[in-house]
Amino acid sequence: MLTLTNIRKSFGSTVAVDDVTLAIRPGEVFGLLGPNGAGKSTIIGMATGLITPDAGTVTIQGLGSPTDPKVRMKIGVAPQSLALYMELSANENLAFFGKLYGLYGKALSARIAEVLDQVGLAQRADDRVKAYSGGMQRRLNLAVALMHDPALLLMDEPTAGVDPQSRNNILELVKTLAQRGRTIVYTTHYMEEAARLCDRVAIIDKGCVLALGTVPQLIAAHGGGSVVTVTRGGIDEEIRTDDPLREIARFLEESKQPVEIKQPVGAVASSRGIGEDGVSKRDEASGVRGPVDGVRIDRPDLEVVFLHLTGRRLRD
Repeated sequence: MLTLTNIRKSFGSTVAVDDVTLAIRPGEVFGLLGPNGAGKSTIIGMATGLITPDAGTVTIQGLGSPTDPKVRMKIGVAPQSLALYMELSANENLAFFGKLYGLYGKALSARIAEVLDQVGLAQRADDRVKAYSGGMQRRLNLAVALMHDPALLLMDEPTAGVDPQSRNNILELVKTLAQRGRTIVYTTHYMEEAARLCDRVAIIDKGCVLALGTVPQLIAAHGGGSVVTVTRGGIDEEIRTDDPLREIARFLEESKQPVEIKQPVGAVASSRGIGEDGVSKRDEASGVRGPVDGVRIDRPDLEVVFLHLTGRRLRD
């Protein structure tokens, strides 16, 4: 649906995007993750035709460059900076943008009603946008992008600064659009959103793609093992492992204290003397080491992958 081939863009001496190649498939939700200044918004700008790459090509659905107005008609854009007229109502904003895409009369009115319902603003359609909350403005910003029912939707930080209800509405709408076959490019700083929504994710930093794949693939390749934290006598002991239940069983066995571990029956259970019911009970005895006060398992997730690849240094 959207193909970016060896694209490069510099602003003065700053290389914003450096030889990036991405092929977004029809009907997928594709996540772009990266720190501030990583090049995400520049990629979105080139995908819309607003920014011309210094090198490389951008093609939409095999039709050509998005700089062509006919090709651009297939794109919907929800920019990070709100593209709304604050003195106008939601109805008036949507009517204006709908006419830019060739909608008039009954078709325009029907489409306005449909997108307002999708974003939960039908009851506030005649209110001026300046009276809306931040979450409502974000939802209207998305409604504008949907007015012409585009096949490709580019969403740049669509939930930045919104309330939980607006955020949930936006995420559910993205899922619905994907189920209807729309192709979505989604940039976000919220790792849980990417994990929840995206079929594939590209992690970008300093203009380069550092990793690309499904969330499970990225975690398997770059997440490392789980971290088991065992607290004994107020002191935390940490170990990174691919088999956290085995490590927990080992710590508890060493402490010689009564334990009950419930887990699926398998190799780990058998190796630690856990019965076929998945439960092990040990008699209390004086241990060589102190008793275990607490155990915590931290499994790797997309945020762990992101920090591993892009570093923990603050980006301003």
